[in-house]
Amino acid sequence: MTSTTTTPRSATGAVALSGVTKVYGRGENAVLALDGVSLDVAPGEFVCLVGASGCGKSTLLNLVAGLDGPSGGQITLGDGVNPGLMFQEPALFPWLTVEGNLDVPLKLRGLPRAERRERVAELLRTVHLADFGRKRPHELSGGMRQRVALARTLALDTPVLLMDEPFGALDAMTRDILHDELERIWSERKLTVLFVTHNVREAARLADRIILLSSRPGRIIYSTRVDVPRPRRIDSPEIALIAAEVTDRLRTEVGRHGQ
Repeated sequence: MTSTTTTPRSATGAVALSGVTKVYGRGENAVLALDGVSLDVAPGEFVCLVGASGCGKSTLLNLVAGLDGPSGGQITLGDGVNPGLMFQEPALFPWLTVEGNLDVPLKLRGLPRAERRERVAELLRTVHLADFGRKRPHELSGGMRQRVALARTLALDTPVLLMDEPFGALDAMTRDILHDELERIWSERKLTVLFVTHNVREAARLADRIILLSSRPGRIIYSTRVDVPRPRRIDSPEIALIAAEVTDRLRTEVGRHGQ
């Protein structure tokens, strides 16, 4: 199997995968998680990955983030891009205030204290938490903690966000509000987003394009553009129609594997 490189590039895509494979283990115990995945995400595009549990969605994000190395193929990123990764759990430091949590990535970037203070205030305004900077994570609701986690990712000042089920643990109303917030931030900052979700309607609500992965090993088996004008409502007939089409294809794929 060929070795893989993850390198910057100057082409038009923000993220590109070419024939990417990932194998865990060796010999008889080897598990092929991803098999020949090729995907080009344009700058400013919002792409959602959906598929059954274990199909390799999170593995793909980890590879793009550089947390793991592919077994074959190539991953290329826009010049100087270091993607930010947001998980399902906010993973905030409980002993720090909200401001303190946001200060950590800025400090790691080497920003001086005065600039960090200004950036923290700006980030809090961006996620509508300007009055909660002195609170600690346990004093916040689940949705507010996820807003802090989003602000912390934005503190990396990267044009590419990788989001792994960031709203999966939230109630429907909070999730819907955060969809609006994420869409606003994505549009204002002209971000590129690669978003993993099990919720097909969430994908139709947010995405410019939905990518469906097969059951293990993960391969791209379907792609569709969501040509519904923004802003969107998750309960709109147009979104429901697209979600139904993707769900039917997902059910067929899951049934094919007897899951």
